[in-house]
Amino acid sequence: MRLEDVAASPHFRERAEPADPRRFRPAPEAAARLTGAGPHELAAVVENPAAPLADRLAAGGILALTGDPRLTAVPPVCAVPGGAVEIGLPGREVTDTVARWAHVGVERDWVEKETPEHRVELADFRIAMYPVTNAEYLTFLRDTGHPSRPTTWYLGAYPYERANHPVAGVAPEDADAYAAWLARRTGLPWRLPAEAEWEYAAKGPDGLEHPWGDSFDPEAANTRETGVHTTTPVGAFPAGRSPFGALDMGGNVEEYVADTYRPYPGGPFVPDHLVETMGEYRVARGGSFCRYGDLTRTRRRHGPFPGPLYPVGFRLALSTPPSPPAGTGPEEGRDA
Repeated sequence: MRLEDVAASPHFRERAEPADPRRFRPAPEAAARLTGAGPHELAAVVENPAAPLADRLAAGGILALTGDPRLTAVPPVCAVPGGAVEIGLPGREVTDTVARWAHVGVERDWVEKETPEHRVELADFRIAMYPVTNAEYLTFLRDTGHPSRPTTWYLGAYPYERANHPVAGVAPEDADAYAAWLARRTGLPWRLPAEAEWEYAAKGPDGLEHPWGDSFDPEAANTRETGVHTTTPVGAFPAGRSPFGALDMGGNVEEYVADTYRPYPGGPFVPDHLVETMGEYRVARGGSFCRYGDLTRTRRRHGPFPGPLYPVGFRLALSTPPSPPAGTGPEEGRDA
């Protein structure tokens, strides 16, 4: 893709349209109710699909400051049964997929990376219910002295008001280091999910186009179409819950997987702008608050292109069912 094409494409537009702040402000009665609510009641509001978005964001904002009970020492996980699963996109669907997203500048070769559809054998595994948050990443930094801070932390300072938002602006090596640290800390084999595991956990046995269904819904994910234009508390878009129960697998922040980009078996190697810029790159999945909804497609393969439009985070996976270590609370380490 030529530089002049990048500059003209809506896909790479950095400046967001101004949002009406009233849309994200709860009504006075709801604000009073939320202010008096306890942490578990607030957590239930965050993940209640019947609650207005403004209430969900306000409840999550209070929990960011007071402590979010969903962020436990052993992250909650969702069980994903293994088996022979279909991964990728049939070649016959490329043209229609590109046409559906042409209005946001999607190019044919980006979608061709998803081809061909092919069968992969997966063992049973667990996928974390939420992406790793700023609060959890801070614990990692304090415990290890890891030298790299997220680029989204302004001046390197911990964003306490976004404690329960997904961490973003980290490198793949940072995500790997976090997984290794949590494995040592908990005695459980945490890791990043393989690309095929991530895709199957997002789309389920029915092969959904998006984690919530086959049609894009800006109310089900924090993307550019939704208009929030920043990260949100994890789980605040519960209508986007995946078939196995994971939240934020579409939107909020993109998520690294364990795999470096390679063509699928029998598929084309696509030397797109990611390859041109970085050569080899780690695959990221799921889309984010500053990208359009095409990236919430469960088969979409992407990567951390340098620049402000690519705030990438991660979630963890586990090959064995977790059991709570001594001294943890009764909710920790259990399957959702």
